[in-house]
Amino acid sequence: MAIERTFSIIKPDATKRNLTGAINAVIEKAGLRIVAQKRVKWSNAQAEAFYGVHKERPFFKDLVSFMISGPVVVQVLEGENAVAKYRDVMGATNPANAAPGTIRKEFAESIEANSVHGSDSADNAKIEIGQNFTDAEIVG
Repeated sequence: MAIERTFSIIKPDATKRNLTGAINAVIEKAGLRIVAQKRVKWSNAQAEAFYGVHKERPFFKDLVSFMISGPVVVQVLEGENAVAKYRDVMGATNPANAAPGTIRKEFAESIEANSVHGSDSADNAKIEIGQNFTDAEIVG
């Protein structure tokens, strides 16, 4: 099994409810290490750039507005098969369909305010990490 990195965002709904530590406890219990982390407030331009793949989708403007509505915690996670493992730990996008014990089942408020984002592939993880961290900020 290969050690890899993935990207994580703790979204505004979760930071507003002071859930960063609780979410990180679930991440760490799953065997993933947090090798970079910072709390930031994205600008409209940063959110639009990050979610650019969804620009033509009807939910794009609402998603951008939500992601700039408060601080987010961006993170780099590391571990064996980190992308797949974190996706399992997050749970289904719709918390109603998420398995018990997953982040979204335990903490999400709705399909929109679902507390976390995680990369969907190793290639996208590299892109998303590069958009948010310099190499010097990642301490593995």
